[in-house]
Amino acid sequence: MRAALAIAVALLAAACSSLPATPPAPPQQGAAIAQAAAALVGTRYRFGGADAAGFDCSGLARYVHERLGVAIPRTAAEQQRAAHPVPLAELAPGDLVFFRIRKRGIDHVGVYAGGGRFIHAPRAGLTVRYGDLRGSGFYARRLVGAGRFWDRGTPPSPR
Repeated sequence: MRAALAIAVALLAAACSSLPATPPAPPQQGAAIAQAAAALVGTRYRFGGADAAGFDCSGLARYVHERLGVAIPRTAAEQQRAAHPVPLAELAPGDLVFFRIRKRGIDHVGVYAGGGRFIHAPRAGLTVRYGDLRGSGFYARRLVGAGRFWDRGTPPSPR
C-alpha cells in the first residue's frame, strides 16, 4: 500500500511539473522587463550587440523582452512602429521610450524603469546605464514617444 501511495505521489508531482507556466499578469511582466534591464546596468556597449557580451540600445530592448518570451523587432525605429503607443503620462516599468538624438527619425530606445528614469545603452565607450526623463535634460528634450509590447491586451492609444 505504501509503495502504491509513493508511486501515486511521484506521478502527481511529475504531472504538475509538466504543466505550462501561467504567464505573469501584464504589470508584473512589465516590471520583470525593467528588472531584467536593471540587472544589465554596467554591461558594455557594443554596436549591433544583443547579448550579454554587449548591447546597443535596441539590442538591449530586444534582449530583455525576449528573456520574458516577448519577441520584438531589432531596430529602435522598427520597435517604435510595432509597439502599442503609450501616452507619456501613462508610462509603466517595462515600456520602451523612444528618442530622436541625431537623425530625423527614431534612433534611440530605452526601457522605462519608473520614477522618470530609463535604462539604455547610450553609445560606444559607455556602459548600460540609467538615463533621466525629468526636467529639461538631454534625454527629456529628445523624447518623442513611448510604446509597449508586454501588454497586448490593452488597445493601442491614438498616436
